[in-house]
Amino acid sequence: MKEERWHDVGDVAELSKKPLQQILVGRTRIALSCVGGSFGAIHSACNHVNGPLGQGSLDGDYIVCPWHNWKFHRISGEGEPGFEADRVPRFEFKVEGDRLLIREMPTTDRQKLAHEPHPLDRDTRREPGALRVLGISTTVMDNNNPRYSTSEALLESALEHARMNHSLETRMIKLRELSFRACEGYYSKSAQACTWPCSISQMEPTDGMHAVYENLVFWADVVLIATPIRWGAASSLYFKMAERLNTVQNQITLKNRVMLKNKVAGFIVTGGQDNIQAVAGQMMLFFGELGMYFPQFPFIAHSRGWTAEDMERNVEMVKHNKKLHDDARALLDRCLDMAQRLQSGPENLRTIRSGLNNAQGE
Repeated sequence: MKEERWHDVGDVAELSKKPLQQILVGRTRIALSCVGGSFGAIHSACNHVNGPLGQGSLDGDYIVCPWHNWKFHRISGEGEPGFEADRVPRFEFKVEGDRLLIREMPTTDRQKLAHEPHPLDRDTRREPGALRVLGISTTVMDNNNPRYSTSEALLESALEHARMNHSLETRMIKLRELSFRACEGYYSKSAQACTWPCSISQMEPTDGMHAVYENLVFWADVVLIATPIRWGAASSLYFKMAERLNTVQNQITLKNRVMLKNKVAGFIVTGGQDNIQAVAGQMMLFFGELGMYFPQFPFIAHSRGWTAEDMERNVEMVKHNKKLHDDARALLDRCLDMAQRLQSGPENLRTIRSGLNNAQGE
């Protein structure tokens, strides 16, 4: 029979000053809590993705994981009401003199409830069929009182061209019609805390970003992103979406898994004031980091410049400027040409990001 080992973890008076802390017992991280002079000791690794419970916070007698807010009873290790069977191991402790001792072996086992896989947690391999074109409009407006959007109008011309002249299926996502939370910075806590599927999507069944993930990751071959210029940058909705796409990029960081494989992006940028190159440059850098390809001349843009404070004329110009709408169609053609070449390329095409040695995932 294996000898029972106890570890002296410190002075009781000192340990009781902190309501929650992470300590080591041998090589095991323990979440040690003390409330009203009463200690609790449970395993510090959360059942979700091993977040450090000992670095979390207390909600009554429950320890809240600092990564994704899962809760476990600080003494029993059981999950919050309704999830009691989802538990982390607890450890026996005792006080000898003024010292706190914790037994090395846990008293209970870890138990994880079986959870249905998230709908986004699946193979990203492309379904066979003709090329598919997705448009993402990032312009902001009141849906109850719609107005003309120059960037969205050019995007619609490109999508219509795909349907009418190429007989391709298209979809349009208008970010303003989706309700979704901003990125809450899980990556800033740990690369491992930024999960796929996104933690917010896992917690919020009605998360509007599901539509973006579903269509961008699984459905589309060509993606056209349209934005107005807002104070020299892309729209606020564009950046809200981009931050939530960190979950896609982080799969490259963690696993060298390029989820947006053999996909092509093009960009449409319009604004009453200039800064086109900076806006397009940021978008190309960002989607390039997600693993997407670009055709030659990957964006079209229109601006009347800094001094043209006559937006009503700008709108009319875009409405009736045949060349701009033809340019949007030509952008779509360039993207389709690139996508077709990627689809007909060798099956063993591999993309290795600098500094990572693993073979590309799916």
